[in-house]
Amino acid sequence: MIVVTGATGVLGRMVVENLVRRAPDERVVALARDPQRAADLADRGVQVRPADYDQPDTLRAAFDGADKVLLISVPVPGVRLRQHRAVVDAARAMGASFLAYTSVAHADDTPMPVPDHERTERYIAESGLPYSFLRNNWYSEVYLPVAGQAAATGEVIGASGTGRIASAPRADYAAAAAAVLAGDGHENSVYELSGDSAFTKAELADLVSDLSGEPVTYRDLPADGYRDALVAQDVPAPEAAFLARVDEGIAAGGLADTPGTLARLIGHPTTPLAVTLAPAVRA
Repeated sequence: MIVVTGATGVLGRMVVENLVRRAPDERVVALARDPQRAADLADRGVQVRPADYDQPDTLRAAFDGADKVLLISVPVPGVRLRQHRAVVDAARAMGASFLAYTSVAHADDTPMPVPDHERTERYIAESGLPYSFLRNNWYSEVYLPVAGQAAATGEVIGASGTGRIASAPRADYAAAAAAVLAGDGHENSVYELSGDSAFTKAELADLVSDLSGEPVTYRDLPADGYRDALVAQDVPAPEAAFLARVDEGIAAGGLADTPGTLARLIGHPTTPLAVTLAPAVRA
């Protein structure tokens, strides 16, 4: 039995759909805080179980009979590590034999402001569960609103300098997770997953210009200037501060690597950035 947490999220739903296609003989279980939001998956034969990271009893019931588990990282800092530990504890208590975790690129040595991922990886390794760390680079979809705004304003702003970003869309990362869960020989593995090529924000601006047919430039700012510019665009201050720290991490090379591991796992080249951004730019 393969159990996927966070199955009503975008990535989780994609993983479940991949598993249903890739491993039709496996029992696939989708966990959701609100099972009604996964009713369409249930209609397709996926078993849907309620699970609340803050209620350990629901987690134990959710992992009953689990062989393999995918822990999709919680998006909210602050509570993330505690909730991850609750999932790991429940999976181990219920006898799971393998746990995959969606982490972040070079989680154990990254300049990105994401310490909870390294701490979660360490907790999983110390739990004794065989594991696979799926260290996902940035999602290309992060730049959909950036590209749409740039097409309208003629400008991309940031604080990443010449730092490169090897992003890929969620669909590629979901396919890789399904390949690991449905396959064999992935115990105690660490996969650095990223797009086949990396881009700077200046190159992102050039791409938006090519797609829109309008001139778009990149304006590089100091980190605090980028934060203030985002706040002026009505981005909440905590989010703006986080995005500024992210760009500092990008400038330091945190998202630049292109080892080709993602393409090897999914069996084809990763999806080019232009394919993801084109609909938003043309809209």
